[in-house]
Amino acid sequence: MNRSVAHLAKRWWSSLSRRPPTAGDLEWAKGQLLSGELELWSRMSAPDRRHSIHIARRFVAARSHATRDEVAAALLHDIGKIDANLGTGERVVATVLGPRIDRWRRYHDHERIGTELCRRAGSTSVTLAVLSDPDHPVARLIRAADDI
Repeated sequence: MNRSVAHLAKRWWSSLSRRPPTAGDLEWAKGQLLSGELELWSRMSAPDRRHSIHIARRFVAARSHATRDEVAAALLHDIGKIDANLGTGERVVATVLGPRIDRWRRYHDHERIGTELCRRAGSTSVTLAVLSDPDHPVARLIRAADDI
């Protein structure tokens, strides 16, 4: 199976549960985010918050010396998806059919949108650099952690 398809299938399956992150995971995430970032992150759906914690923990396991700013970038790597406001089924359709309508375009442009949301939320220059540059070494590690 194509790696991208496998990743999407796993993300879809995990998104079916609406349960929130565990209390321990929530406390850990809160400790990594500035107040504006936390307010923004809290707007994500429960499955998206669980996913972001999972990826951030995998990132930290691979980069034990990660800074708070880098962990925040891992937690916020998909934050721009909140702008499109798509449910699970709509995300599948947008992924398969591409950016044909405005909301689907915003979904596909979530990295740029997320960086702007984080800038407005008061993220540090380090966090913004990681989020805005796909070739940044830390961004590559976050992508690797997300490649489940």
